[in-house]
Amino acid sequence: MQTMLVLNISPGVEEDLVDYLLEQAFISGFTSYPVRGHGAFSDMSLAEQVTGRRKRVQLEMLLEQEEVGEVLSGLKRNVSSDIVYWEQAISNHGRID
Repeated sequence: MQTMLVLNISPGVEEDLVDYLLEQAFISGFTSYPVRGHGAFSDMSLAEQVTGRRKRVQLEMLLEQEEVGEVLSGLKRNVSSDIVYWEQAISNHGRID
């Protein structure tokens, strides 16, 4: 079964994370975009506390379920911390040309 792995990261680790993902032959591609995290996090800067949000980058990729663990363990070894992730089961996908 295919799974969408979603990674929510600090902008400071984006380059290392993208480099790592591009090196993985089984990852055919992924999407990244800027997002804002909202909430009361203990490590927010004063400016982030005032505005109630922080800059983040979100990445999404379709993987086989058994590949997800390999990606996550590789990120832990090779990239950094401050990576929030979740998985979403994908029932169908395709491309309309």
